[in-house]
Amino acid sequence: GQPRVINGASELFGEVFGDAGAHARSAVGVSELPRNAPVEVEVIAEVS
Repeated sequence: GQPRVINGASELFGEVFGDAGAHARSAVGVSELPRNAPVEVEVIAEVS
């Protein structure tokens, strides 16, 4: 379920960005998301 999606997103950041893809993350359970989405991933990134 949700942990697999979040882990996959973390792995993707590492593959794409290498060491610069290191990040903090959190997972919060909710009863319902917009458009019946099972998981929501939110990213805030700085590009330099």
